[in-house]
Amino acid sequence: MELTAAASFASAWGTPTAAAAIILTAVVLGLTSAAAIQWPPRRERVLPNPLKTGLISRLPDGEELGSLVYQPDQFPGARDVETPYGSMRVYEFGPEDGHKVLLIHGISTSCVTLGRLAHGLVDRGCRVMLFDLFGRGFSDGVADLPHDARLYISQILLALASSPLPWTGSAPGLRVVGYSLGGGIAVHLANILPHLVSSLVLLAPAGLIRPETFGAVSRFIFSSGFVPERLVAVLTRRRLRQPIASSRRQRRAAAASPDAVGAAAAIAAEASDPPPGETASPLERRVLLYVQWMAEHHAGFVPAFMSCIRHAPLTGQHESWAKLAGRRAGSTVVMLAEADEIIDAEEYTREALPLVGGEDRVVWTVLPGGHDFVMTHAEDILRVLDGAWSVNA
Repeated sequence: MELTAAASFASAWGTPTAAAAIILTAVVLGLTSAAAIQWPPRRERVLPNPLKTGLISRLPDGEELGSLVYQPDQFPGARDVETPYGSMRVYEFGPEDGHKVLLIHGISTSCVTLGRLAHGLVDRGCRVMLFDLFGRGFSDGVADLPHDARLYISQILLALASSPLPWTGSAPGLRVVGYSLGGGIAVHLANILPHLVSSLVLLAPAGLIRPETFGAVSRFIFSSGFVPERLVAVLTRRRLRQPIASSRRQRRAAAASPDAVGAAAAIAAEASDPPPGETASPLERRVLLYVQWMAEHHAGFVPAFMSCIRHAPLTGQHESWAKLAGRRAGSTVVMLAEADEIIDAEEYTREALPLVGGEDRVVWTVLPGGHDFVMTHAEDILRVLDGAWSVNA
């Protein structure tokens, strides 16, 4: 679900002729828009989350708020942490003396996608921490900095420091679970602070996705500089607001025409339909509806989404992955989904497994499900962790 929204963005164009027309129009608009209008405006540094704008409190009980999959009291131990970048939402719960596990979600949703894993880990005696990346859920958006690994690692350290318990520098170390974009961020965290991360778990991780997955049209729109930011934002928001049925049609079209796969659909995979032959669960459908709700009501969501496509560790991270080979054997766990429409399990196994040292150094597993297997196959993931962590406890 996390990485499929980027792929439907260009699939919405349809034919190559339509794509060419859009590119030509975008170039003309870009050249005539006076050095490109900045969006959001430069004067804005923090884009308030829905709690700050009062939107949540204004919704009548039982109306839209009650239907949202992600509520302000979704998990125990909620706190809003003020940072130089704006406020962020953090949750921390589980036995205080349990192994500490930090979970990092993906690009197009909030930490709600990792709820089943979090509760399963707490049931196993762990102390867990989840947080909303800037621009998602109940965290503010950051408008004046690129949404890259540096920003998100700073956010992680601020989240850890906000706890009354010691999360850094204490034995037996921190277990980090990163999903999709969160996996790409976790790789950088483990490389920068190897003494901090005792176990690195990567679930359908970004980082080695081929750029062509996002499509030529989307790469041009997001990266050329010719398309005004306001226009890119309008197109992105429109795509993220589309209903489930439209998402299904566009994913079929993308499968038939790989060059039309674009940034917005690829990233919405975190909240998309299940693989062929499987039925979408109520949770999957509600998470997709929540993505649409964020696109409409969270001022920081679309800018964060756009910035991540440009700056986040989604592609070309081979050098960072190669550094993982120096970690202690068994301390890195990689789980892929066999029907993942974005992270090709066979391709990752062929390309990434040798980079990280091979199966002698890494626990490498392919599980059932699609890109959103953190929701649909959480128990399978937890069973793998039971084995990996019992050996390396």
